[in-house]
Amino acid sequence: MARHHYIAHAMDYETYGRDGIIVPGMVVSVESYIGEKGGREGVKLEDEILITETGTELLSRFPYEDEFLDK
Repeated sequence: MARHHYIAHAMDYETYGRDGIIVPGMVVSVESYIGEKGGREGVKLEDEILITETGTELLSRFPYEDEFLDK
């Protein structure tokens, strides 16, 4: 059974943060929400990253749209 861990953003750490260690073999999801605070619209971007003995490997294969990244 897969176990999911949440690594909180600094502003959310007091509520959602947990202590732990990231080790090789783990896959982490790096999520970012881009939108106006309190606004009605935004986008959530996510990448899956494998932790290896020598660093990280990007597992996500779906590219972001360049036209949206330049704004």
